[in-house]
Amino acid sequence: MNARIFAILLCFLPLPALAQGFAGMGSEAEGFATPQPDPTFDFPADHGPHSAYRIEWWYLTANMTGPDDTPYGLQWTLFRSALEPEEREGWDSPQIWLGHAAVTTPDTHHSAERFARGGIGQAGVTPAPFEAWIDDWRMAGETLADVSLRATGPDFSYEVDLNAQGPLIFHGQNGYSVKSEAGQASYYYSQPFYSLTGTLTLPDGSVEVTGNAWLDREWSSQPLAEDQDGWDWFSLSFEDGAKLMAFELRQSDGRSYASGTWIEPDGRTTALPDGALSATPLETTDVADRTVPTTWRLEVPGRGVDVTVQALNPKAWMAVTPPYWEGPVTVTGSHKGRGYLEMTGY
Repeated sequence: MNARIFAILLCFLPLPALAQGFAGMGSEAEGFATPQPDPTFDFPADHGPHSAYRIEWWYLTANMTGPDDTPYGLQWTLFRSALEPEEREGWDSPQIWLGHAAVTTPDTHHSAERFARGGIGQAGVTPAPFEAWIDDWRMAGETLADVSLRATGPDFSYEVDLNAQGPLIFHGQNGYSVKSEAGQASYYYSQPFYSLTGTLTLPDGSVEVTGNAWLDREWSSQPLAEDQDGWDWFSLSFEDGAKLMAFELRQSDGRSYASGTWIEPDGRTTALPDGALSATPLETTDVADRTVPTTWRLEVPGRGVDVTVQALNPKAWMAVTPPYWEGPVTVTGSHKGRGYLEMTGY
């Protein structure tokens, strides 16, 4: 068994039911805790890991601009996956860590990944002072409101500083985010108000960038239903200061389950239940032997939103474990802006 196959098994197959949901996330999670309605969050503790749950992530994306107005995108993600619902120290720890990092330009896409076993200090998260790391990749600061971020890959690196300009946002029912008609759910909150400054290092040299970033925090044990094959997730920031998080989970019978959050410029939110929004593919791109929709029509009639969401670089394929599409997008139509699009299961 080669190292890559072994890593896939460790990170995403803690239970035997591989085919249930994208990356096994629809398989039953016997013994693990499950999210419950009406959660009460405890900060800063909840910025840290929750070992009683099977899977969780710290997921940051950023839209940036260089001195010549060239647009760029950045991704930094740390995943934790548990093999068992028990915590042990050292090499006996059941926690597996996986990191993804990327930089996207209009013409190129650079990505890298890291693997680590928990319990030996190679990867982890501490809530206060906040630090999330895997090897030399770091997101760290006194609090989550002000952090520095860095990562390196074979042909790129970045070092940026993030400063939160608004409150945390809780999705679904006060942070309890339902993912299917059957009731699968996660705990889900975001910090979508980061301002960003820093430096990208690319094959052609260094670029000073400014922009904004969006951090997603989510944990669960069975976030998908058995028949959900993947998702299309949008995080959009509009020029008028409003923001929109929306996702659509695709089912094997051709139907889908959608949800979202409308975010006012001052941080007030409105939950968007299934049926309140729709996402329609308009154009596709052939990438990595797959056909992936890279231009979408996204509609939220209750908010007067009817926009076209178009990939900055349609070839932004993450050839990592597991593979997926992730990249910056531009928004035109009833609202103008930019954001990020993630697509799995294609």
